Amino acid sequence: MNDAPEMKAALSLQEKRAFLRQRLRDEATRIKTNHPLSYGQRALWFLHQGAQESTAYNVALTMRIGSRLDISALRTAFETLVARHAALRTTFSEQNGKPVQVIHGYREIYFEEFDASGDTEEGLHRRVTEMHRRPFDLEQGPLLRVSLFRHGPKDYVLLISAHHIVSDGWSLWLLMLELLSLYPSQKIGRTLTLPPLPWQYQDFVHWQAELLAGPEGERLWDYWRQRLSGKLPVLHLPTDRPRPPMQTNNGAVVTFVLPAILTEELKEQAQRSGATLYMILLAAFQVLLHRYTGENDILVGSPSAGRDRGEFEGIFGYFVNPIALRANLEGNPTFLAFLDQVRQTALEGLAHQNYPFPLLVERLKPVRDANRFPIFQVIFALHKPHQDEELSIFWSGGEDENASVERDGLLLTPFKIVQQEGLYDLVVELVEERQLLFGSFKYNTDLFKARTITRMAGHFRRLLEGIVAQPSMPIAQLPLLTDAERQRMLVDWNDTEAPYPRDTCIHELFEEQAAKRPGAVAVVFEDQEVTYGEINIRANRLAHRLRALGVGPEVLVGILVEQSVEMVVGLVAILKAGGAYVPLDPEYPAERLAFMAKDTGLAVLLCHEATRGRAPKCSASIIELDSELASIAEESPDNPIRLASPDNLAYVIYTSGSTGKPKGVGIEHKNLANLIAWHCRNFSLTPKDRCTQVASLSFDAAVWEIWPVLTKGAILYPVSRITASDPSAIKEWIVSRDITICFLPTPLAQIVVSEEWSAFGSLRFLLTGGDQFKTRIPPDLPFHVVNNYGPTENTVVTTTGCIEPGISLPPIGAPISNTRVYLLDAQMNPVPIGVVGELYIGGAGIARGYLGRPELTAEKFIPDPFSDNLDARLYRSGDLCRWLPNGTLEFLDRIDQRVKIRGLRIELGEIESVLTEHPAIQQAVVIVWERHPNDKRLVAYYVQEQEETPAPGKLRHFMEEQLPPYMVPAEFVLLKSIPLTPNGKIDRGRLPTPDPFQRNVEEEFIAPRTQAEKTLAGIWNDLLGHENIGIHDNFFDLGGHSLLIVQVQARLREHFSPAPNITDIFQYPTIRTLANFLERPKDEADDSSEKLLSSAENRAMRRQAALTRRRQRNRPASKKQ
Repeated sequence: MNDAPEMKAALSLQEKRAFLRQRLRDEATRIKTNHPLSYGQRALWFLHQGAQESTAYNVALTMRIGSRLDISALRTAFETLVARHAALRTTFSEQNGKPVQVIHGYREIYFEEFDASGDTEEGLHRRVTEMHRRPFDLEQGPLLRVSLFRHGPKDYVLLISAHHIVSDGWSLWLLMLELLSLYPSQKIGRTLTLPPLPWQYQDFVHWQAELLAGPEGERLWDYWRQRLSGKLPVLHLPTDRPRPPMQTNNGAVVTFVLPAILTEELKEQAQRSGATLYMILLAAFQVLLHRYTGENDILVGSPSAGRDRGEFEGIFGYFVNPIALRANLEGNPTFLAFLDQVRQTALEGLAHQNYPFPLLVERLKPVRDANRFPIFQVIFALHKPHQDEELSIFWSGGEDENASVERDGLLLTPFKIVQQEGLYDLVVELVEERQLLFGSFKYNTDLFKARTITRMAGHFRRLLEGIVAQPSMPIAQLPLLTDAERQRMLVDWNDTEAPYPRDTCIHELFEEQAAKRPGAVAVVFEDQEVTYGEINIRANRLAHRLRALGVGPEVLVGILVEQSVEMVVGLVAILKAGGAYVPLDPEYPAERLAFMAKDTGLAVLLCHEATRGRAPKCSASIIELDSELASIAEESPDNPIRLASPDNLAYVIYTSGSTGKPKGVGIEHKNLANLIAWHCRNFSLTPKDRCTQVASLSFDAAVWEIWPVLTKGAILYPVSRITASDPSAIKEWIVSRDITICFLPTPLAQIVVSEEWSAFGSLRFLLTGGDQFKTRIPPDLPFHVVNNYGPTENTVVTTTGCIEPGISLPPIGAPISNTRVYLLDAQMNPVPIGVVGELYIGGAGIARGYLGRPELTAEKFIPDPFSDNLDARLYRSGDLCRWLPNGTLEFLDRIDQRVKIRGLRIELGEIESVLTEHPAIQQAVVIVWERHPNDKRLVAYYVQEQEETPAPGKLRHFMEEQLPPYMVPAEFVLLKSIPLTPNGKIDRGRLPTPDPFQRNVEEEFIAPRTQAEKTLAGIWNDLLGHENIGIHDNFFDLGGHSLLIVQVQARLREHFSPAPNITDIFQYPTIRTLANFLERPKDEADDSSEKLLSSAENRAMRRQAALTRRRQRNRPASKKQ
């Protein structure tokens, strides 16, 4: 070969390139070996086995080339790189249930050219993205693809795609640097020799194994074990959509830019604090998560390069390793104090970065859920170029004509495509470029909408601005909302001012109607019709009797009656006398009635002869409205002189108290006047309307049912308890009486809307409230269903909104007239749209307070910090809601009833909504049952449709297809009916306790019974080393991890066809659930991904089928002629 130089000199340029290619191939052929995988590679290989068509772990480098290109030289440069880096010649195979990586001596470069000259810019982006998103075959390879799109003579797009298992961001950067060195030499026919690589990726794998097997590995493990000790927090970011049963990788990205001034201020603040830019940005992001969730224990993942040894810097491969950074935000520290904590945590984490995250998960054994990434669900990263900072434009969010680099005649500009979005719930990445910080929020689109993430990015910037302005401020006081958002939520959405009779008492409004229309019918009850004139005269006579008994302003009068004409007369008379009424329900326990009578100091008690036996013992004078008619008729028929003012009490209604003792809420005339005026406007109430009165007087909804009707001249139809408790009966009653406006408590309304209704009926509005509405209303319903929310402390109704068809958990609407609502965090700061906050209420409906409870009144009714009126107050509702983008509110839960099981937050309403979509279920209630301390379980109570009794196993399977495992009830209890309070609300306290001797208690040992269960138990026993495995044992609780799942799958192939895929084992982690899955008929055992894709459509079909069947059952049988 001494004459090789002379031979090369005589060759043409084309021949030299061919000679070089052959030489490279010859050298590469000498190496062909099998090696184990690094821990990071094992995790990616495992994920690939579960979704081999997924492109979630495709990584890419793209650039636009604005100059003429020597394509042959470019190809040769890539061939040189493939020969140089063993990782680019690697494929992966499975041997004995374990993965190995095979390094090939020679692999032909995948280099494909495309003619894109006819493509628009949009079309070009689409083609490049589609090419990038082609899946890789890990077993066959290649795992690097080079695609060149020719858009013009001097316009190319170069796409370099690789699978993450052989690459990472550093590797792509390295590839670009070496490519820009090799290409110019290849273009002129010269051979550029890059510095030799003393190590390849397989050397890193062996080094990692030795490190972890020695004392350094144990030291690293000890640190992380202590750092992540105790119950690991689960981040509950508020989502726009329910979390799917299985984790998905569907994603998108929102980009933003932090200006140069802000970037420089952040750097300066970091320097003053002894921190880095990365640390201050990370601290700000953790504060953002804290403010969004209200949680103090925050875990964030952050990628470390994994190349802290110099030997690894020039190697192409998968080195990146996420580290778990845990923050404690308790006590509302100042930002500077919190930054100091973050600085220490970050330094320690980076010092221990060589412990692979997959091994950490395997050894920690955190609670595993198939729909969440373990340990942390969000990632934060600040990317910095390790050399040649000019090339950072290819990693930033910037994309403009000025962002370009010229190298050896090549004009390079970024060509951005979205990649690796949706891997986690949220990934925030920043890159510094040209004194700016370019950022991106990558998010899972199955959880979030783009507008939500766009707002979040804006809040992140606003937070950073607040930090540099006032770094010593407590984190809860740092600004989050933009000025426009504050204006929208505090002012615009509370712009509810409207006229109402502020200076008039309620009985005076009634008297106006009685004077205008004395002969018009006011009340119809059973076979009685009473006019406004008659009601007025009878009420006047009773009012005079009450006056004689000492009733006047602020004097409380009890009324213990059933629905009747006398009930209406009594209510009007009490107000005419100047007093305030206190409803006493005959159905209440004697002890509660006695407490209320004593607490109010009743002066007079009105009752029926039939209810007198229920009257509590007290000093009040008692009047029987029916038996004493004759004596009352001797009183004057004239309107009494007004003694009360609008600031006097109109009524006191008792609500349940947290201490077990009810508390009386005092409402004044002016509060009620606002409710009446709003109702009449909102529902266009006229004297022609016929309105029901269904609610018990002790339920404040009765206030709403009665007074707008009587003060507008419409007709009130009280309904007996028997009729009101039967959905079919109340529906027929509404139709037969041509009712136009009806209120029904939520449980009753949810059944009634599924009845079959004539398109020509008289009903205009069905009003509901009192509980969370969970039924999808049919699109052909011939009337409006209006969802209403409001505590008794704000005069019945606070927010209102029509329910749109097809919504399972409709919002509670927007504030009514002269009402203000605020969603605030624990520090009384307004929360962003979509973020959970406690509902505070202000305005004209705010009650005076709690009767005789000044301390409680002061606690719950607080000064309004958002009002210029010093007398304005807010009521702290204790209800958790969130703003929707259209200015309506979504109710979530009571603040004292938030449920967590295994650290995971549960929305009971969501579970109930899914369960009621089963065609055999009419009603459902889900509660948390704590059998023993620290042993919380979900129990579902349900009422079946007629003649159908779904087995608990089938119900569980139905739920497992639509909800994550932790949201599937452990028990299903069949009831004849859901217990209700006298007010028509669900009475959870009367739900029966599950029978521990008839339950399938999951912790009890039940040996495998079927052949499938026995086969699975045998496989688990072999691989996990456990004996006596029961059908309720969880694979992960027994020590299972990702690589063992692969071995389980390999063993299952020997016994089952088709064998389950990896995602199935995640979704069904117990012997029982997996055996049930394997034993399903073939037509039911669809691919998991297909089930996920079709779940929404299936749910819609099930809902329609259920509704049709209910209507058929509820349709009255035809009568013979």
